[in-house]
Amino acid sequence: MANKHNQFDFLVFIGRFQPFHLGHQRVVEQALEHASKLIILIGSAYRPRCTRNPWSFNEREQMIRSTLSEQHNKRVIITPLMDATYNDDLWTTTIQKCVSGITATHHPQPHREPSVGLIGHSKDHTSYYLKLFPQWGSVNVGNINRMSATDIRHKLFHADQGHWEDKRLPVADLAGDLVPEPVLDYLNTFVRSETFAKLRDEFDFVKTYQSAWNNTPYPPMFVTVDAIVIQSGHILLVERGARPGKGLWALPGGFVNQNESLQAACLRELKEETRLKVPVAVLKGCIQQQSVFDDPYRSERGRTITHAFFIHLQADTMLPKVKGGDDANKAFWVPLANINPERMFEDHYFIIQRMLGQIS
Repeated sequence: MANKHNQFDFLVFIGRFQPFHLGHQRVVEQALEHASKLIILIGSAYRPRCTRNPWSFNEREQMIRSTLSEQHNKRVIITPLMDATYNDDLWTTTIQKCVSGITATHHPQPHREPSVGLIGHSKDHTSYYLKLFPQWGSVNVGNINRMSATDIRHKLFHADQGHWEDKRLPVADLAGDLVPEPVLDYLNTFVRSETFAKLRDEFDFVKTYQSAWNNTPYPPMFVTVDAIVIQSGHILLVERGARPGKGLWALPGGFVNQNESLQAACLRELKEETRLKVPVAVLKGCIQQQSVFDDPYRSERGRTITHAFFIHLQADTMLPKVKGGDDANKAFWVPLANINPERMFEDHYFIIQRMLGQIS
């Protein structure tokens, strides 16, 4: 409970912790001084690995707990937090419900409303969430030397290929003054794993891809299209055959050519990638909605704005035949209930949910 030493019963710390660094550790230490218990919500849970999110929820929880004493671990509650891209209200509601459930379970005085606060530091525009919970108190913690998890990831991925494998380059040389010692030990093992090797290949691909635009007067902005094709409770997806996101599930789609409209580009890409046995005229007639998705971080390749078309085919006991083509290894129908966010490319899971009206 809150006492003369603890201002709050619970403090809430929200972050992605990719990876957990000394700035995060300082927030945790401050929280344990101000509250009886600390709730850590690890964001971007249930997402596939990528260079922006290299570590799973379980790995990030392990990083955090490895820095805590046994006594402090008992006071820290860590839980995954799923993104709700394109719907801040849903994301806020999810946090409210999560925190409410945790406090109801762990508050020792049910006759008294627990005191709850939010703790963190306002590093940039991405910290806007600190203003979304006016019903809670707050504790602001200053950043340590403008420390950024993004910089740490880039240091790891920019290291010359081969240095990790033959141990010429200890992680301590790059991040020793940025992360707690237990996290450093973890990273030393991780950078020599097959998982990291695949992520580094993805990082190198994106870096090479972006280098083609180095001499443009302005940062490039790309326009793409995606098709959400629904029939009889199933959605048409493809397995990506190339980087980035090779092997992940995705919506059929791609880049818009200079000589075509958005709708024409969407139908062309749909046909090329799935060989969908439905006439173009029928597909046009089944378009029910069009929407723009423009999260600045939706694509690692660069600023990419996509236009999604919702195509609802007439129900039938037989789903149209499909076959992977062009950039897709294969095309397949998936029951809507079986869409797995951990297998979905970029923000495609959230596009689907939004277009289906589940997070309108």
